[in-house]
Amino acid sequence: MGVTYVEGTVFGPGGSKVVAFLVDSGATYTVLPTEIWNGIRLRATRSARFTLPDGTAIKRQVSEARIALAEGVAFSPVVMGEPGDEALLGIVTLENLGLVLNPFTRRLQPMRMVLA
Repeated sequence: MGVTYVEGTVFGPGGSKVVAFLVDSGATYTVLPTEIWNGIRLRATRSARFTLPDGTAIKRQVSEARIALAEGVAFSPVVMGEPGDEALLGIVTLENLGLVLNPFTRRLQPMRMVLA
């Protein structure tokens, strides 16, 4: 199993920040560390419950941000992380960008889009 990081830029009402995201194809939503979402002045639109890999249930605030990677730009829901939370790029953001993580090369690539 490998670890893949990609650099992206996150935009909010207060500007933008460059982020090194851990690509986590097992995570539903993208997670932004506190200093990132505070820096671009995101505000929560709702809260949601999540389950961590160890089974622990947590509650986090959720917002929306525009996220730009080398492969494109899209809006996505984002989890507003708490101190100690790492920047994760989740599957919803990848799908909004039309991307998948190739498990063999550990690189992002365009997904095969089906309208059926």
